Amino acid sequence: MTDRRPITEDDLQAYVDASLDPLRRSEIDAYLETHPDVAARVQGYVHQRTGLRAALGPIAEEPVPPDLNLARMIERRRHATATWWRAAAAVLLLCLGAAGGWSLRGTVDTSSAPVLTGIHALAQEAVDSYAVYAPDQTHPVEIRANDRSELVSWASERLRHPVAVPDLSASGYRFMGGRVVPTSHGPAILFMYDNDHGARLVLLIRRMEVEQTARMTPRLQGDVAGFTWADDGIGSSLVGALPTTTLHPLADEVRRQQRSI
Repeated sequence: MTDRRPITEDDLQAYVDASLDPLRRSEIDAYLETHPDVAARVQGYVHQRTGLRAALGPIAEEPVPPDLNLARMIERRRHATATWWRAAAAVLLLCLGAAGGWSLRGTVDTSSAPVLTGIHALAQEAVDSYAVYAPDQTHPVEIRANDRSELVSWASERLRHPVAVPDLSASGYRFMGGRVVPTSHGPAILFMYDNDHGARLVLLIRRMEVEQTARMTPRLQGDVAGFTWADDGIGSSLVGALPTTTLHPLADEVRRQQRSI
């Protein structure tokens, strides 16, 4: 292992937000030069961030209305209700201050997108992670299989729960390594596997806010299948471009090994 820290999604977000120190930013620049697919994704976040700031900038530069002064708000708390335009201004100012690269992924207008919770949210996060990392032929994982103990220690610390790497070698899938990825429900651990034919599997694991225990549920999105479940507050989702009849036994084996930890 080298002393250089691995490039994480948090680093990429900080890069988009221009909040890195010069040394770390130069490391990210070097990484993006050798990873054009990641560079294209990051550039898209930069464009979206710039566009949002351009749209909301004039509003942010306006002086804060006197009625939004904190002292006045406290004084009139029991006697006044904010009107709709004050509330709208506050929301716009808050959005501008919180705008960041990672929060801008996808389209800006998400008012019509369904809100997923529980294992349904985890299933979608696993499919999204598969779409980002499985096609990467140069840097699909941050910590490789030969540093498994470091990865397991890191993963267990981030999830505050013991984590082990399931062994799928009997089914023809080798463990490649993994990484920590961000989700809207907290950090998740991504383990990746491949076989002799180049097929890859992604196993995403994170703590569950709801559905502490949930039965295994299938999901099919295009040619990508997945099975998602939760046991004792830890959710798991195994995803791959395989028929569901092939992936299901692999998911059963992963769950069996997890329950024996």
